[in-house]
Formats: sequence, C-alpha cells, structure tokens
Amino acid sequence: MAIPIPNLDDRRFQDLVDEAKRRVQQRCPEWSDHNVSDPGVTLIETFAAMVDQLIYRVNRMPEQAYLRFLDLIGVDLFPPAAARVPATFRLSAPQENPVVVQAGSQVATQRVEGVEPVVFTLERTLEIRPCAWARLATSSGDRPPVDRTDDVVDGREPALFGTPPEPDDTVYFGLSDAVPGGLVLLRMECQVAGVGIDPKDPPLAWEAWDGDKWASCAVAHDTTGGFNTAGDVELHLPPTHAASVVGIHRAGWIRCRATKPEPGQPFYQAPPTLRAVTAATVGATGTAVHAEVVRDEVLGVSEGVPRQRFPLARRPVVAGTPLTVEVATADGWQEWTEVASFADSGPADRHFTLDRIAGEIVFGPAIRQPDGAFRYYGAVPAKASAIRVPEYRTGGGRGGNVARGMLAVLRDPVPFVSGVTNHHPATGGVDGESVRDAAVRGPLTLRTLERAVTAHDYEELTKGASPQVARVRCAEDPDSPNGVRVLVVPDIPTTGELSFGWLKLPDRLRADVERTLSARRCLGARVVVEPPFYQGVTVVARLRSRPKVVAEGLTERATRALHDYLNPISGGPDGDGWPFGRPVQEGEMFAVLQRLDGVEMVEDVMLFAANSVTGERGNRVQRIDIAGDALVFSYQHQVRVTRS
Repeated sequence: MAIPIPNLDDRRFQDLVDEAKRRVQQRCPEWSDHNVSDPGVTLIETFAAMVDQLIYRVNRMPEQAYLRFLDLIGVDLFPPAAARVPATFRLSAPQENPVVVQAGSQVATQRVEGVEPVVFTLERTLEIRPCAWARLATSSGDRPPVDRTDDVVDGREPALFGTPPEPDDTVYFGLSDAVPGGLVLLRMECQVAGVGIDPKDPPLAWEAWDGDKWASCAVAHDTTGGFNTAGDVELHLPPTHAASVVGIHRAGWIRCRATKPEPGQPFYQAPPTLRAVTAATVGATGTAVHAEVVRDEVLGVSEGVPRQRFPLARRPVVAGTPLTVEVATADGWQEWTEVASFADSGPADRHFTLDRIAGEIVFGPAIRQPDGAFRYYGAVPAKASAIRVPEYRTGGGRGGNVARGMLAVLRDPVPFVSGVTNHHPATGGVDGESVRDAAVRGPLTLRTLERAVTAHDYEELTKGASPQVARVRCAEDPDSPNGVRVLVVPDIPTTGELSFGWLKLPDRLRADVERTLSARRCLGARVVVEPPFYQGVTVVARLRSRPKVVAEGLTERATRALHDYLNPISGGPDGDGWPFGRPVQEGEMFAVLQRLDGVEMVEDVMLFAANSVTGERGNRVQRIDIAGDALVFSYQHQVRVTRS
C-alpha cells in the first residue's frame, strides 16, 4: 500500500492572488487600482499561475523522494516498547534460607500448536526471603496498638477487633523479617465468632508497611471467611516492604483493617477471634520484561576513523534504558554514552548514537570547516580497540501484552521453585512505528521544530517522547499563570474490563515525557505531567433476550460492550478513545446494548456516576457531565438478562 502523501501546501491560484493583493495594500498603499485591467494585477496573476503549477508538482512528490526528505530532517522510526508484568515465582515448600532467582531467568506462556510462546525475562535478581510469625497486636478506634502475642501463645483466643466492631479496627501481624515483594501465607485457626458478615465478601483491607506508609496488599486467596474458620490467607506484599515498630516491637508488619461497608454489604456484629496463627514465605514477585537480554556482545575492532558504524547481532533494540558501549583501553574497558545527536558533542566527548530499528551503533563524524580543518563531533575510538556492548534488550511489541495467568512455564529451572504465574496482565508493549505513521508525523515535526510553544506542540512532542503514550492532552494549570498541564494516558489493553491501577502513569513514562518537554519548553514555563481525571461511570441495565439465546453469554457480551464503549483509549463513538470532556448520556447506552446480537429489547438502563478510587456511587441520572480535561472509566457495570 502506497504511503498517503500529505498536502504540503494547500494554497491555490486565487489564494495566491488574494495574498499578493493584501501585501500590496500593506506595503504600497498608493497602488489603489486592484482591478484585472491593471497591468500590475496582470503580473500578479501571471506569477500566481506559475506558483500554482509549482505547488502542484511539489504535492506530487514521489514516495521515495518524500521518505528521503523525512530522513534529511531527522525523522526516525520509533522503536518498539517491551511489555512488563509482575511475575510470581512460587516455592515448592517454605524454605529456611533465602532462594535467589537470577536476573535474566526466562518465563514463557504455554506452547500452542502453530503459535510460538511469548518469552519474558526477569529484569532484576529476585530474593525470596523466608519469614515466620512473630507478633500480634490489635487496635480499636484511636487507641494505640496493644500487643496480643501472649494471648495467642497461651490459647486465650484474643478478639481481633473491638466490641462492638467499628470501621478502622485493625489487627497487626508481625513477621520475623520484612519480605519485599514476597508472597506470604498466613495460616490461621479461627472460630465462628465474627458474625454478621458475608464470608465471601468481608469488609476487610490488607496492608503492609513500605517504609513510608501503609501500602495495599493484593490478596491471592482467602479461605478464612473473614476470620470465621480455619484457613489460609495469601498476600502479595509490596516490593518496598520494610521492618518497622508497632507498639514497642519491631517486625515486618502487615495489618488487616475493617473497612466501612459498601451499600448492601453487611458488617461485623461481633469481633472475630484467633486461636492460632503461623506465617511462611511461599513465593515472591519480580518484574519480567518481554525482551531478550543480550550480554557482552563484541561488535568488532575500531579502525580509528570517524563515523564508524557497528551493527548489533539482534534487532530491534527496545525503547527504554539508554545503551552504553565499552571500548577497550590499556587500563581496561572505557564507557561511552548514548546521545540523541552529535550537535553538542566535542572532540573529547565519548558519545555515540543508536538506531534502534536497524540495530546499528554510530560514532561521531568529522566535518570539514571553511578553513579546511576538520571538526570532530565526538571522540573517535582508538585504532585496533575492541568494542563491545555490556547489555541490551531486543524484542518487545504488542504481542507481549499477555492476559492474566498466561505465564506458566519456567524456562530456567530454579532450585526449590515449582512454578511461575502472572496475577495481572502484561502492559506497555507497543509495536515499532510504521513507515506510514512516520510519513504523517514528518510535517508535524517541521511544524513544532522541536519547540513547545502552543498546546499542539506540547501534545505532539509528548507523543514522540515514548511509544507507551496512547493519548495526550495539553491543558492550562489553574495554580500557575505560566503553568502547562500535560495529561497522559498510557498504552494499556484496549478491550474488556480495565483495572483502574493500569491507568496510573508509570514512573519511567513520566520521566521520559518530563525530560523531553523540559528541553523544549519556553523559558519560564512550568510543565506538570500527570494523568487526567477519570470519571467513573456505572451502567445498570435490564435486557430481554431473543429465543434460544443463552442468558449468561449475552450478559457477558453486554458487559464487555459497555466496557469497550466507555474506554478511554479505544472507546467512544469513533473507536479512538472517549473524547475529553464528552458527557455520558443514558440514551447512548441504550444504543450500545440494543445493537448486540441476541437482544430483543433493552427494557431499562440506569446511569450512575461513581468514584473509581473509593467506589462510592451517586444517584441515578440521565446525563453525566465530564470536565474538559477528564475521561470516563467503566466501574462495575451490572447487566441482567430475562428471557422473552
């Protein structure tokens, strides 16, 4: 398919004539006769006709010439980005000594006929630290924690919450040591004393101390029914879990807090009690990246001349951490730094550039000056010096955005580790830029000239800062007269139900955007990079199905259709993301549901505004207004299907 050539200049004959006449009025006010009979106007029309033909030929530029012009203005294809996912390594049994999973260990999806497995690599060495239960404390209301360790040891079955229980009553479990990123098993013996709750939906929140605050812990599973029966609780601790002091005792503390019940959710009428408790580490979670790590690759030997090029063995190189190159010297390996261009490089600067798509390393050139001398833009590696790359990553792409639970194969066996899985889907994988997209981006690059002045400039430069930017909007900062708010939506899975946590702006993505805009903003401009505000929307619908339609399947398809339509990246009427500031209307939801196969009639639709963080839901409305710098987020849609 041919690249769609943009209209480089959309002016026509009459536009050129009108522009020339306006210039005449500004610069030659004494020339007052602008009729076609005037000889000067005849000359204007003659030159306008010639320029019109020239513009026509320019707009008919051949594809290859257009691509060459893109190369001349420095338009390079964006490299792919690698998906990342928290990978949980589970032990075959709790161990007394730490178990280490080395960085670079590979995990993969199951092999399916005709489809190659997706391989991920552990980013950093993971240490699975052992632990044991050491302390128990409880607190009620504003009272400080009270140590209850002896009550458990002596079998006095202490109450975990106050009498009567109240929201924010807390029980603290102290581990023998902090377990950063650990998967901790709490095995408890409880009796049916905490009555009044739904054992399948207890009003509880698990948290762990991360050295600065109490951070939320994901619950892998809970079979205690809200501390009402003997069972296990498995918790994913944050990677920053740290030891601290609760009361007077230091331990690796985690806590369970009674939360304010949701509407319709029952609360404790009596406090639960604890007979016995043990703790053990059964695994740990580390970050795996969808890229293969290549280490200590020797590129070749320097010839001692400028502008040397060395191809890498694997390509493309994924976007992310800057590359380093090492050049052999008499004193060892000397480190060289990657730069975007050689414009600011001097003869002594150990710099190189990297074409991530082509997988090629380029050292600085030497340019002949008017006086005949040469200026070196970057140092030249000494002749006969070996050149190597300590580490780089190749791979990436959208294929790495695997679903939850897909990672199941441990390619590099680790002693005492029985398996691996991912409790969250992988995100951040983006394919490399196509030539067609780069052709569209080229004229925009000329327009911004790598300077952020207008709102459009900020948006275009942000899109070029990282391939993980899905959408961006530039807005004013109400707190600063010179402030600019750049609202960034990260690239995440675009179908089905989204987790609100996926929309959080990754630290690496935020740093890439801030670094790009900081070098290009106007002097005195204050740039804030943050995610937009997301207005939660809950749709409660009642459908009537056609005959012979399975109600459960229609419920699933209807819920998915609502999630897809109210999607900040791929939803909306045009399918390219919900427009900023566009309101949500009840009638629109009728249309989304009515066009589904198997729907006889949409009997009722109720629309509610919801808080995506706290879960609080407002009253039923027919229209939810969205702020100009906000997007929508689907929150717990409910669909009920009845048969005809």
